Amino acid sequence: MSKDEAKGRFEMQELTRRDFLWALSASGAMLAANPRSANPSPPPAATAIKPISGSWFEFQHPSNVEGVDWNTTCACFTGQQWDAKIKEIAQVGMEYLALMGTALDNRSFVPTTIFPQWHLACPDPLEAVLSAADKYGVKFFIGAGFYGDWGGPNAISDPAAARKRARAIEEIARLYSHHQSFYGWYWPDETEIRPRFTEQFIQYVNTSSRLARQLTPHARILIAPYGTRVTVPDDKYVRQLEALDVDFVAYQDEVGVQKSTVEETPRFYEGLRKAHDRARRSAIWADVEIFKCEGAVYKSALLPAPFSRVLRQMEAVSPWVDKILVYQYQGMMNRPGSAAFCGSPDSAQLYTAYVDWLGTQERGDRRG
Repeated sequence: MSKDEAKGRFEMQELTRRDFLWALSASGAMLAANPRSANPSPPPAATAIKPISGSWFEFQHPSNVEGVDWNTTCACFTGQQWDAKIKEIAQVGMEYLALMGTALDNRSFVPTTIFPQWHLACPDPLEAVLSAADKYGVKFFIGAGFYGDWGGPNAISDPAAARKRARAIEEIARLYSHHQSFYGWYWPDETEIRPRFTEQFIQYVNTSSRLARQLTPHARILIAPYGTRVTVPDDKYVRQLEALDVDFVAYQDEVGVQKSTVEETPRFYEGLRKAHDRARRSAIWADVEIFKCEGAVYKSALLPAPFSRVLRQMEAVSPWVDKILVYQYQGMMNRPGSAAFCGSPDSAQLYTAYVDWLGTQERGDRRG
């Protein structure tokens, strides 16, 4: 199992100096966020490495063997610890979080009429993280999954799952969309692009988006497909992008699951960027996998990758994407001494190395 499974506008009064500089360099991305009047900018002439703008997020990882280092810990998090974790993420400049799911294994993480709830220390973790995100200026995409067999071949085609998913979108919108941090939706039943989207996937996305836009008209919509290495960004793919009712497509780089190498990914993203510029509908983001596998892929614990590799991944995609999100901060990065530490001890090393690099970038900006 992998995650194969998780900005439009900037509010200037909330921005730090670093965010302001990033906003200036990403102005083309903001124009591309409008799904019907997008005018994506060409790749920047400079080859500066883009910082991490956000991460996927979860209350429980779907695979216990992969999430062995943080699942039990997160189940015990109090509301105060979820607050601390959101604050910690915001303090390293990450603006977006994409919640993988609001349900898993026929149990819900939120109060709902659909499933019984998970037995977690925090009775409503979604309320806790959205309230924290309101305070710290983080924008959440809420994942409308998993209301069927999340890993099965019929996850998007099962009529019973589709009905539950629609009910969940309605209930989540009613309970949580008043939060300022409720930025949008994420459709987590992802598909492999081989070599293009299936019509079934397009129908799943557009049906979900239609309902979401009715209930939350200002919300943005994110998807994160895999199969990046085998995508054919031809005329037919451009027409599919034109038909997909989403605002952001964050392609998985698939380096963590060992399907791609860092040396290959620039070619993939260059072709995809050109397709998005032609389609002029959704912005192109990257979903960079910052983990490595302790043993066999999908059958062993996920561990933090060395920052040297992560930096190369960021460098490889930076010329071609508007934003870099990662899979994922949780479990892979922790501030040393964090009150909400979840993951292996090496996660503190990846956090420290990234923060040190970010500091060098800021000092370079000041000299510039």
